[in-house]
Amino acid sequence: MKALVLSGGSGTRLRPFSYSMPKQLIPIANKPVLEHVIDNIRSAGVTDVGVIVGQWAEQIADALGDGSRFGVRITYLRQDHPRGLAHTVQVARPFLTDDDFVMYLGDIMLPDGVASFAADFRAHRPAAQVVVHRVADPTSFGVVELDDDGCVRGLVEKPSQPKSDLAIAGVYFFTPDIHQAVDAIPASARGELEITDAIQWLLSNGFPVGASEYTGYWKDTGRIEDVLACNRRMLAKLARAVPEDVGVGSELVGQVVVEPGATIVRSRVEGPVIVGADTVIEDSQIGPNTSIGRGCVLRSSRLADSIVLAGASIVDVNGLHSSLIGRGASIGRDNRGGVGYRLVVGDHTRIELEAA
Repeated sequence: MKALVLSGGSGTRLRPFSYSMPKQLIPIANKPVLEHVIDNIRSAGVTDVGVIVGQWAEQIADALGDGSRFGVRITYLRQDHPRGLAHTVQVARPFLTDDDFVMYLGDIMLPDGVASFAADFRAHRPAAQVVVHRVADPTSFGVVELDDDGCVRGLVEKPSQPKSDLAIAGVYFFTPDIHQAVDAIPASARGELEITDAIQWLLSNGFPVGASEYTGYWKDTGRIEDVLACNRRMLAKLARAVPEDVGVGSELVGQVVVEPGATIVRSRVEGPVIVGADTVIEDSQIGPNTSIGRGCVLRSSRLADSIVLAGASIVDVNGLHSSLIGRGASIGRDNRGGVGYRLVVGDHTRIELEAA
């Protein structure tokens, strides 16, 4: 079995970040979402991975390389413009050949993994098997309707009146029969080749289609709020790891991870928190529920429930919370004091906060 990972979308819900980086590289607990995806794929016994890329191809290739450090082999597949999930299957046909494959959206977090679903698919090999998850509002998802026996009756993309609360969780397993379906369907009203239409074509033409319910934690990291919520969830899994020579004169409480080269001086760090390599924290209060990337500088500041990407600087800011700070961003003020702030700051931004 091969894997097809989709990371070519535009990420409009994550602007301003998606203007300067692919949404799939936003870090969750200091590891890009795409790395979490690759880890799940490898754990399912799949090592030959095709990654669909668009305008951010270079950044994604820089982050993942050839896949060897994850124990997989990566092939990059260029999609000139987002034209639907089924179109990516057409783009990837030379890579997929006639092998079975798992298709996995690159901005989906499933911490419990998909190994059991892969094993079930290998054992039974329906033409398609979709992983579904129950959601409160199915209108924003592809929705699967099951019959009384639990078999797939139909699939609808973003229905206005859903017949089920089973949303497609962003993971699909296919045999080569899917290629026939993709070639047979027309573009949808929005001008895209919908994978739900292709799976419905399989159903309508007598091919077996299965569904497996994922009952663990699931998150589509397409919005700032979802990214922060997922970060909190993943940080809660951390095991404390603090080098003996770090944090002299500081208080590090609970689940704190400090990566090599980081310096913490006269500060309080309340876990769960992860501090990236070569980051400097001085005279500050950090956490809980905070991820700080590598090479950051935080001085005389308070920060909680936030994600700070690599190379950012936060100086003399009192009460930053629920924020996502981009790579190389700089946040400071002329005078200390004032009330709390909530910021969503893109890459290489500079913000000066005046005293209240």
